[in-house]
Amino acid sequence: GADLQQARAAAAAAPTDVDAQLLVADLDISGGHVDDAFGRLLDLFAALPADDRAPVRARLLELFGLVGDADPRVIRARGRLASLLF
Repeated sequence: GADLQQARAAAAAAPTDVDAQLLVADLDISGGHVDDAFGRLLDLFAALPADDRAPVRARLLELFGLVGDADPRVIRARGRLASLLF
């Protein structure tokens, strides 16, 4: 029920607003834009202080499971997440 244009505008206006970025990532996934969703969340994860990253990591893991562990997009995103963690 979210308005895509409003959600994107809110996310663009607040690039480190976790809730705004999660909403757009969810909308991207539901629209089939998997790489966009993963890229958005991974960029957000990299920009946040370590103490604020947990919800983004949790959502990424949920989305990885939704898309499927064998999907090449998930494999790439998992690799980037691992490099950001270490």
